[in-house]
Amino acid sequence: MKAAIERAIQNSYSYTAYRNLVTQLLGEGKVTGHEQSADLLHYAELNEVRMNRLDKTMHVTDSVQEKLQKLQQKYIWLVLSEGWCGDAAQLVPIMDKMAQASHQIELHIALRDDHDDLMQHFLTNGSKSIPKLIVLKADNLEVLGSWGPRPQAAAELIKDYKEKHGVVDQTAKTELQLWYLHDKGVSTQEEITDLMLHCEQLSLQTC
Repeated sequence: MKAAIERAIQNSYSYTAYRNLVTQLLGEGKVTGHEQSADLLHYAELNEVRMNRLDKTMHVTDSVQEKLQKLQQKYIWLVLSEGWCGDAAQLVPIMDKMAQASHQIELHIALRDDHDDLMQHFLTNGSKSIPKLIVLKADNLEVLGSWGPRPQAAAELIKDYKEKHGVVDQTAKTELQLWYLHDKGVSTQEEITDLMLHCEQLSLQTC
């Protein structure tokens, strides 16, 4: 897996470069990833608007910022994402803001479809769900933990809907987007911060 991690980092984007890539491809009528379709293009266009809004309005809470600033070790956040993914549009901007809040975190974004060998190690119930945040120890690329593709409450919302209706349809997707809107990124920040505190303990034990 280390070779897959190294390749993903080598081929990764900064958040700004990732956003620029998505925007450039949209201008060409394309999306990131190995599949092109009118539906994916439509989703990517919606996501562009969402990410623009979150870039302007998303703030890291004082509590989370304080905890992130106390990290003692250096970490790489390697995020598998695609521009057409609705969850990624809601969550990757939060990850970027959190990474900016700590000098100990370096954010790298890699495209899922270009790194299937790595994605296979981080499946969710057998599916290649994204975004997937992989926390790495910066000095040796040891995997300390992972998070995603959704905060727990959002995952439960979709799970319950699917159990009740048998399918994740447009109504479910609308309910999910409303959940993200009302949560304002707080659940994501708290869950990832809890993961980082656990990773810090692991990192200090092995350094």
